[in-house]
Amino acid sequence: MTSATEPLDKPRLEQLSLFRYQLRRFLRFSEDAARDAGITSQQYQLLLHTQGFQDRDWATIGELAERLQTQHHSAAALATRCEELGLVQRRPHEFDGRFVEVHLTPEGRAYLDRIAAQHASEISALAEVVERTRSQARKRKG
Repeated sequence: MTSATEPLDKPRLEQLSLFRYQLRRFLRFSEDAARDAGITSQQYQLLLHTQGFQDRDWATIGELAERLQTQHHSAAALATRCEELGLVQRRPHEFDGRFVEVHLTPEGRAYLDRIAAQHASEISALAEVVERTRSQARKRKG
């Protein structure tokens, strides 16, 4: 691994540039897809992250805040806006009253399915860039 003070060589900088470019292209695509569907990118991400936990179809506000990389109160406000749009529903946790579960509504699921389906080819393209970058890094090391 390269130390923070050691400059990266030109091929590595090219790889980092390509990765950042492809990542930004993907994020822009995702933002546009959500907007074209009639919701914000943040709302789409909240819908997606409610489905991101194994063996359950909901998430807590704290989990959403972590996945969205935002503050708890910001995730709660976003969940409120989504709830007002009929995309999610909050329910008390079955066993622990300190937690609130955020569930998709059928309307929220329809938005999620429509937007997520558009992402498949873009995710594949980004994954190819990541794999190429890994492969080239392994070749330089070995």
